[in-house]
Amino acid sequence: MGLEEEIREIEDEIATTPYNKSTEAHIGRLKSKLAEKKEKLEQQDSSGGGGGYAVEKHGDATVALVGFPSVGKSTLLNALTNAESETGSYEFTTLDVNPGMLQYRGANIQMLDVPGLIEGAAAGKGDGQAVLSVVRTADLIVFMLSVFEIDQYQRLHEELYKNKVRVDREPPRISVRRKAKDGLSINASADLDLDEETIKGVLREHGHVNADVTVGEQVDIDRLIDGVMDNRVYLPSVVTVNKTDLIEPSYKETVDEQLRAHDIDPEDAVFISAEEKRGLGALREVIWEELGLIRIYMDKPGRGIDRDEPLILRAGQTVEDACEKLGGEFSDRFRFARVSGPSAKHDEQQVGLDHDLEDEDVLRILTE
Repeated sequence: MGLEEEIREIEDEIATTPYNKSTEAHIGRLKSKLAEKKEKLEQQDSSGGGGGYAVEKHGDATVALVGFPSVGKSTLLNALTNAESETGSYEFTTLDVNPGMLQYRGANIQMLDVPGLIEGAAAGKGDGQAVLSVVRTADLIVFMLSVFEIDQYQRLHEELYKNKVRVDREPPRISVRRKAKDGLSINASADLDLDEETIKGVLREHGHVNADVTVGEQVDIDRLIDGVMDNRVYLPSVVTVNKTDLIEPSYKETVDEQLRAHDIDPEDAVFISAEEKRGLGALREVIWEELGLIRIYMDKPGRGIDRDEPLILRAGQTVEDACEKLGGEFSDRFRFARVSGPSAKHDEQQVGLDHDLEDEDVLRILTE
């Protein structure tokens, strides 16, 4: 029996087994086996030379435009960036990954128009695995939906989930520390719904026989497996609804209801018309905010403050991160820095490498 048949059998057994406390451990073991089998199948397919889309990352951040065929991704990419992606009204216009550079607030944000996802992408249908591998390397996902097909969101979300992409979630607080003997020890800081034997069963399925395991939050079986496998990607997302120029104003209420049905607040979705270039300013701003980018204006000796080409960092980064991005002598010969702006207690505050920077700080680095 091949791996694909084994996977189908396990999936069928999970689907037909009623979930309750008495079957919890059994389902946990089945899901663990399923995850391991899928991992092996993916490795087998990749070693067979299945290929993929090699897109070199450039700029300060990377955004993947994810949507089904003909939703308007290529048109949006062309409207936002300097890309020239082929567009058309028929399906599968985009046959390769098309990158473009969105320049906003001094940042260079790489936008990737990936080929339209279809159901079954995670299983390899329509070059789906190659497409999804590109999505996994992004810093942000933009779900692009047609105003007439909001239900596409659920299908896109499921395809990403099957390919180990977790959207708008933090990694589970689970640590597994192997040891030489004494079996499995489970330590939990929360009152877990899963019993200890279920947790141990999942761990054994993944090859853990002797280990100290810490669970720092309430988890279900799927989150437990995610934490044990430790190869999931956790990405923030934005939802944009395209082709709004084709609807009557009264239809907006219907669209809002459909969004809420998928736990999307209509106030958080960005409504656009890529064709008419409407709503693009709001989309740029939301992308900026979700990426958590900040601008640092460098005070350069003899040239003053450079506000035209800021150093782009992420929220929460420090003077040390700024030095590393600048490279060269700034990291090796750092003495101290002076900061003015939102993060400083006063202008020209003297700080060290561990100082947290904020958007629109002015930074001067003094070297030996």
